[in-house]
Order: sequence, then structure tokens, then C-alpha cells
Amino acid sequence: MGMLEGKTAIITGSGRGIGKAAALLMAREGAAVVVSDLDEGPARETVEEITAAGGKAAVCAGDVTNPDFPEKLIKTALDIFGGLHIIVNNAGYTWDGMLHKMSDEQWQAMFDVHVNAPFRIIRAAAPYIRESAKKEIAEGKRVMRKIVNVMSVAGTRGNTGQINYSSAKAALRGLTKTVAQEWGPLNVNCNAVAFGFVATRLTEEKEKGIKIMDDKIAVGIPKNLRDLMVAMIPLQRPATPEEAAGGILFLVSPLSDYVTGHILHVDGGIDM
Repeated sequence: MGMLEGKTAIITGSGRGIGKAAALLMAREGAAVVVSDLDEGPARETVEEITAAGGKAAVCAGDVTNPDFPEKLIKTALDIFGGLHIIVNNAGYTWDGMLHKMSDEQWQAMFDVHVNAPFRIIRAAAPYIRESAKKEIAEGKRVMRKIVNVMSVAGTRGNTGQINYSSAKAALRGLTKTVAQEWGPLNVNCNAVAFGFVATRLTEEKEKGIKIMDDKIAVGIPKNLRDLMVAMIPLQRPATPEEAAGGILFLVSPLSDYVTGHILHVDGGIDM
């Protein structure tokens, strides 16, 4: 019997990388997972891996920055699995630039995906969570629900060339702590996990990098900068997506039932 048996989870950005690793890990622990990604193909691949291993999963593809998408996401979980216990706001990307070259479009894009989208998703879940929690409490039951917002050490210490991303992730800290205060009486734990350098497609060497968002944004890190970043990590290596997902699993599991409003650093010691 897994730690998440009988739970339903939504994970945004779970077609690839950390989100996919979290979806696979949570499914192995018994959760039914709504796999959400901008691209339907990778989302379906994640679902196929889960179901092939005997787990339960469903796809809800779409753009988390679309104001109509959160309602669709919550409805998918309720219609297919009949409940909602876990929300992981993981979807995101970077669009780097120095402050003096930063456009309004770059600035707003980071707040749309890293702050506005999590806010709208949590708000869309509010009617179900509040009604369910009040009923459970009246019946003398304590059913814990979990919200995990994916942050970054860029949001706790800043990062050159990422003023938009760092500022958005810092704002997500305030959102996390406020939800923890407002929804604590409803038996909701709201925490964040702050990652350092995780080895994903977004952190590949620049010459091997990819383009996203209609090929407008090139992602990846120049080799010399990548090597410098690794040298600054006390553990001397990036995290794997699976190691990053372990931090998420802790925060959505019963092991963290008395942890809320916390920022868990999974960064190899870079922000001690």
C-alpha cells in the first residue's frame, strides 16, 4: 500500500523533466495523477508509462497561463477520479536577460506562468476543497490535502540575468505562505520546494539547447557557465529529476502533515 493510495493529484508541466519524475513517483505510491502539460504528446507518454506499470493517470493538456485552463484542469480531476487531494504547480520556463535589456513581455511572461497560473489553479480548486473540508471536519474526519509550488533558489537569493524569473519565484513564496495561513483550518498543507541546478532539457549545454514557446525562447546554459554552476554546489553535481521529485513527494505525503508554509530547499547545499 503506497503512501498516496486513494489520493488524486494534479501536476502541471508533467510531460517532461521534474514534473514527469514526480508523476511517475506519485503514481508508484498509489496516487491517481492528472498529467498536465502544454504539449499533449509528452503528457500522453507520461500517462502511458504510468498505466503500463499498473497506475492510474489521465491527460489534461493546455496552457496554464490561459485564464480558462484552471477550471478545465480541476474538472478533469473531479470528473475522472472523483476527488482532488494534491496540487503541484510545477509548469514553467525561463526567459533570461539582464535588467537593462529586459522587455516588458519577458517580465510579464514569468509572472504569468510562475505566479498567476498557480494562483488561478488554487483558486479554481477552492470551491471543491472548501466544501469537502468543511463536511469532513463536521464529521470529525481529518483529511489532509497538499499544495506544492515549485520555486527556485533564484527566488530566495536572486540570480544575475534572471531578474524576471527571480522576482516571480520570490512572489510565489508569498503566495505559498498566505495559502498556508488561510487554508490551514481546512487541513490543507501549502508548501514550496526551491530547486537549485536540476539536470533537465532546460539546463543542457547551450549548443545542445532547444527552443520553446513557438521557437521564440532559446533555453540551455553555456558550457563555461554550466561548469561554474556545478563547481558552486557543495555536492558538486546537478540533481537528477528523480532526486528533485523526492522533495515534492515528501511534501505531498503524510510524512509532512504538520509541515506548512515551508520552503524546502533541494539544491545540493548551494543556498545554505
